[in-house]
Amino acid sequence: MKLNLRAHSRWALALLAFCSLAVARDLDQDEALQLRQQGVILPLEQLLQQALDLHPGAKLLEAELEEKHGVYIYEVELLDTDGVVRELDLEAATGRLLKDKED
Repeated sequence: MKLNLRAHSRWALALLAFCSLAVARDLDQDEALQLRQQGVILPLEQLLQQALDLHPGAKLLEAELEEKHGVYIYEVELLDTDGVVRELDLEAATGRLLKDKED
C-alpha cells in the first residue's frame, strides 16, 4: 500500500509540473502587435517606463510578453543601480504591478 501511494504521489507531482509549464506561454512579436492593435494590451514602451520609474537609474536587461492563466503579462528584468537584478511582472492590459522582486 505504501509503495502504491508513493507511486501515485510521484505521478501527481509529474502531472503538476507538466501543467504548470503548459499554463505560461511566450508570445511572439506578431501576436503582441496584433493584441496591441486590438487594444487588448498596452504598449510595451509605456510599461517599460513605468518599471524604470519604480527603479530610477536601472537598466533594462530583458522584456517579454507572456500569457499565464489567460492573462497577458509583461515580464521585465532590470539591473538596478546597486547591481541587483529585479524581475517585475506587469499586467499588460492595465499596467498593474503584479510582482517586483530580486531575481
